[in-house]
Amino acid sequence: MSGTSRKLVTGFLAAVLVVGVSCTSSDAPLSPSTEGLNQPSPLVAPLVGDLLQNLKLLSCTTQPYAAVTKTVGSTGGTIQVGTHKLVIPAGALSSSVMITAEQVPGTVNSVRFAPEGLQFAKPATLTLSYTNCRSLLGLKKLVYTDEGLHILELLTTLDNLLSKNVTGPIRHFSRYAVAW
Repeated sequence: MSGTSRKLVTGFLAAVLVVGVSCTSSDAPLSPSTEGLNQPSPLVAPLVGDLLQNLKLLSCTTQPYAAVTKTVGSTGGTIQVGTHKLVIPAGALSSSVMITAEQVPGTVNSVRFAPEGLQFAKPATLTLSYTNCRSLLGLKKLVYTDEGLHILELLTTLDNLLSKNVTGPIRHFSRYAVAW
């Protein structure tokens, strides 16, 4: 890559990061109905609803099933499942918990974590790969879904276009996927 191209890509990525960070005031997901999380103001709620309706799950070649079970305690830990990674920081859990992470097969890159509903005192960082997905120009997003892959929440996301992965904070366990 030439010096000029490298500067353009670096400038673009910096602009994306600034826009992404400036669009949120916290690391809590935007959710019109999730109890215990920051709720959007009445003026923002219709915009959040429109944004969720316009999101689509990214189409990918089927990823194979993979599962990992690991005990993570108050010192934190990292769980790698297939091409995806979860980093739980120190202090996120008050006691040791046996965690199961699954890379769910299908044409959508998604992961499922158990025990379902586990809450973190500090957000964990989830990174989902989309290297096996069709190339789209739009920024990819990390979303919380139900088991039918209906999008429930859009999370604060950083899309690394070069490594083809999206990263964002999660506060609870369930199922997560890549959207655009």
